Amino acid sequence: MQATDVSHAVAAARSTASALGLTVDDAVVLQNSNKLTLRLLPCDTLARVAPLADQVLQFEVELAGLLAETGSPAAALEPRVPPHVYERDGFAVTFWTYHASVMPDIAPVEYARSLRRLHIGMRQIEIATPHFTDRVAEAERLLANRHLTPELADVDRELLRSMLKSLIRTIIDCAAAEQLLHGEPHPGNVLSTRFGPLFIDLETCCRGPVEFDLAHVPDAVIEHYPDVDQALLSACRALVLVMVAAWRWDAGDQFPNGRHWAGQLIRTLRQGPPWPSLDAMTRRLAGESRDQAGT
Repeated sequence: MQATDVSHAVAAARSTASALGLTVDDAVVLQNSNKLTLRLLPCDTLARVAPLADQVLQFEVELAGLLAETGSPAAALEPRVPPHVYERDGFAVTFWTYHASVMPDIAPVEYARSLRRLHIGMRQIEIATPHFTDRVAEAERLLANRHLTPELADVDRELLRSMLKSLIRTIIDCAAAEQLLHGEPHPGNVLSTRFGPLFIDLETCCRGPVEFDLAHVPDAVIEHYPDVDQALLSACRALVLVMVAAWRWDAGDQFPNGRHWAGQLIRTLRQGPPWPSLDAMTRRLAGESRDQAGT
């Protein structure tokens, strides 16, 4: 969310919460991406705010309610207010239970067990969701339009486009069972709480093989997740890296140091397999960013 909109979004969340009977004296920005995530105090609730044009919040609210019925380890809605998407001053606002993080890292076995529970719960849910190939189509759109990715060299553009087509064909040819997925269950979307690991940010949910989800998680987690198709996992890891590379070349991308990440992803893809997980790439690139900041 643009900096100029943040104050208006915060005001919309605070006034909406107050109108619902929650006591709000302060709002702490926890994350600012395509949506704004706030911790409201002293009522201690989480608010997610997006422009009204963003229709994903309604999907998140519906999905969260369904996941709660299955006992899945996922973000829960704020029980003190009705489960709705609230509209105010051009923004859509939803309210969630706030959970404090109890430790910086989650043990791989606990991570894997919770992701497995989430997948089992998701199999019980009937809800209209995009296919994982619809997410690929977003990346294809960026690569097909030079106005959207003007800094991307033609040779790199062709590499990403050809890899997308080849990897999709490989994954579909595997004919693996498909189900509802989180879409991006990387460590940044898992909270370590006193109730155990909980998965947040449900807006990326899609349908596909579980290996698409596993492509986002640390290598150590894979060791504890049962019945992983390693060949399919490898293809999904490569696909995720290509997709993220395309997003980082987007002219409107606001990811910190995004162009550096885009270049490094291209270099990794040119090196070929074995493909690192998205988590491994994220840790490596974050380390490089810290090293650069210290020099």
